[in-house]
Amino acid sequence: QVQLVESGGGLVQAGGSLRLACVASGRYRSTISNNGMAWFRRAPGKEREFVAAIGWNGGNIRYADSVRGRFTVSRDRAQNTVYLQMNSLQSEDTALYYCAKGRGAVSGSDPTGYTAWGQGTQVTVSE
Repeated sequence: QVQLVESGGGLVQAGGSLRLACVASGRYRSTISNNGMAWFRRAPGKEREFVAAIGWNGGNIRYADSVRGRFTVSRDRAQNTVYLQMNSLQSEDTALYYCAKGRGAVSGSDPTGYTAWGQGTQVTVSE
């Protein structure tokens, strides 16, 4: 079974940047190379929300309206890693960020379309 481990979170001032990474590991290392991947987040007291998704080959990229133009999702299939570059961070971006493995080659914003989740990495943006 694949394991997803996020890293790169931290405390940053508003307007700053962070780059999150999600590394997949497990018995079969190619367990995410043919799957769509996504980032979700959960802010304190709020529901989990979709942030960004990327298809198996780096295409079919989608963003939530709230992050479009500020965040960039990418992946390195050879390294079994998915990234989320976050620029112009705002206090509203404070949340626990999770990566998720999609059921198929292309994935969307519905969390039921994902079969594996990481534990999350905390992002805190201060004013």
